[in-house]
Amino acid sequence: MQQHEAVKLEKDNAAGFKSKVGLILFGVYSFIYAGFVFVNTWAPKAMETKVILGLNLAVFYGFFLIILAIVMGIIYNHYCTKMENKLNIKDKEGEE
Repeated sequence: MQQHEAVKLEKDNAAGFKSKVGLILFGVYSFIYAGFVFVNTWAPKAMETKVILGLNLAVFYGFFLIILAIVMGIIYNHYCTKMENKLNIKDKEGEE
């Protein structure tokens, strides 16, 4: 496999942690999204209900899902970067 010249790939010490965090966040998001699908399937009239600022539940829930995905991405990035830095420092100290 040809490696891109600008990137030096090294061992990912935090791969297990990142996988675990990613799966947890995916599970949480999937559960909340399943609620959206459930309401649309079994009670579609409920989506017409005005919730906040004149928005109906469908629009509010849709925007909530989009914002939630962005927030979860930021959370994932924060914790994974923190763990990568922690494990890479330990790894570099062990080499010296």
